[in-house]
Amino acid sequence: MTVTYAGVEPGTAIEPRTYRITRLDLVKYCGASGDFNVIHWNERVARSVGLPNVIAHGMYTMAQAGKFVTEWVGDPGAVTNFGVRFSAMVPVPDDDEGATLEVSGKVLEKLADNKVTVDIVVKAGGAKVLTRARATVRLP
Repeated sequence: MTVTYAGVEPGTAIEPRTYRITRLDLVKYCGASGDFNVIHWNERVARSVGLPNVIAHGMYTMAQAGKFVTEWVGDPGAVTNFGVRFSAMVPVPDDDEGATLEVSGKVLEKLADNKVTVDIVVKAGGAKVLTRARATVRLP
């Protein structure tokens, strides 16, 4: 994705992206994060505790939102602040499709030092799964 920053003003939309989440991604994330909670990989247990299916780790979902911003700006080090609130689960079916995150964003405001605040919207199955997802980014 090529971005021209000269015209970045409040209201500037960031090209939406989709990210697929599969059960394999969740197992890999279990190993990377050390979070082996069975609701993230065992459907029988997830359903037995009232969940609709295995669900993605909230932090994995947050990481995809962070990936969206870093892909836009082109430098992970340019993100100086990042936060979200978790608002819904992301069920991940055991099939070839998995779940799809739809991520979009827009510039909310310009700040000093060539920084901008970015509002990020993350949805899965039409439901907003993160709220108050915001990043502060130093533009090149």
